[in-house]
Amino acid sequence: MSDAAGIVAPDHVIFVDDDRDLLAAQTQGLEIAGFSVRPFSRATEALRHIDPAFDGVLLTDVRMSGMDGLALFERVRGIDPDIPVILITGHGDVPMAVQALKDGAYDFLAKPFPLDDLAASLRRAAQKRRLVLENRHLRRLHAEAAGGKAMLLGESAAMQRLRASLAQVADADVDLLITGASGVGKETAARALHQMSRRRARAFVQVNCASLPEETFQAELFGLEPGAKFGPYGGSARRTPGRLERADRGTLLLDEVDGLSVAQQAKLLDVVEARELWPVGAETPRPIDLRIVATTRTDLRAVVERGAFRADLYYRLSGVTLHLPPLAERKDDIRLLFQHFLVAASARLHRPIPPVTSPVHAYLQSHDWPGNVRELEHFAERLALGLEDARLPGGAGDEAGQTLPERVSQFEADIIRETLAACHGDVQSAIRSLGLARKTFYDKVNRHQIRLDDFRR
Repeated sequence: MSDAAGIVAPDHVIFVDDDRDLLAAQTQGLEIAGFSVRPFSRATEALRHIDPAFDGVLLTDVRMSGMDGLALFERVRGIDPDIPVILITGHGDVPMAVQALKDGAYDFLAKPFPLDDLAASLRRAAQKRRLVLENRHLRRLHAEAAGGKAMLLGESAAMQRLRASLAQVADADVDLLITGASGVGKETAARALHQMSRRRARAFVQVNCASLPEETFQAELFGLEPGAKFGPYGGSARRTPGRLERADRGTLLLDEVDGLSVAQQAKLLDVVEARELWPVGAETPRPIDLRIVATTRTDLRAVVERGAFRADLYYRLSGVTLHLPPLAERKDDIRLLFQHFLVAASARLHRPIPPVTSPVHAYLQSHDWPGNVRELEHFAERLALGLEDARLPGGAGDEAGQTLPERVSQFEADIIRETLAACHGDVQSAIRSLGLARKTFYDKVNRHQIRLDDFRR
């Protein structure tokens, strides 16, 4: 979990044991290992600090006076069955602990146990808890906001500004220009605006401006009246509505509007200005009520200056302009977006959700994503199909032919990369999480040729 400054906070542990000496000693050891520990000698006291929003792990002894560990586990399972519970057991309690595992406990450790084993189990449990809370947060993002807000996933400042801007103009019925590189989600933003507006019950019609042939442009956009003769559409016995009419009282998306020819721009300008259209063969214009959202990946003002785009149409469409930044500038959103795409792709392909390995985590954080959100979505789909993980540095496919020392070295490098990714490149947090001396950490980073800048925000 991250604080406001972007530094990853230590994993939270509630530790319950009525042996105060053991409680104090183990708490100290876990804090040295980088955990944030809240110790309690009574289960009833610990319960007051556990609710469905608890973002950590419960560690409890089984045999305690008053409420024992198994009773505490049952109470916590009633609060939230997804809170990881790790049981500390004596040898005689192992059968009970095994049954508790079947009932949903995360793990158990038989006394005496090495602190490293306990720390490793706690870290795995804490990672699982973070994933559960992220999934819940994802569902809340889909459900909490009516319509289009749920389509715009992301917690970065850029996405928060975008959602706020769309909410401000949603019901104002002004035309918009959305700019941004290919794959950043311009169409998604346009659909979100439509869903947030009063027009949501009407049609959302998309026009790919770069693929409209000159000879059929008018018929496709403006429609045909009965008997109108126009190229391949000539002689139709019935009226054929165009895309503009189908968007009446709804939203028209002009995707890549700079792909229109100058002649096409002139014909479209009349609609934008007068809000009326002339179907081919019509004797009078037909009024039309629509909102126009145009998108472009180019600097449209520069295109105007070159004379390739009409200035009057540009100023009509760009009264409100929103810019979507590339994914590389909002890396805080990558993990949430990837998780959403992976779950969606697995469901669509009828496949189980694959485990997200440390090479995948490292790749998500270090890759520049030149294809933006679209590239991230395709990456998640390939991973769901089992086509991607083995291709990554350190992935499963790299193990073939490696010696044991090489595999151990690769595993060590993966753990360091995963930790750096989780810490957003904060070296001090990574050193504490890994439990390494500062010099040892840098020696390993240099040996594995890990670039720390790749993981920094």
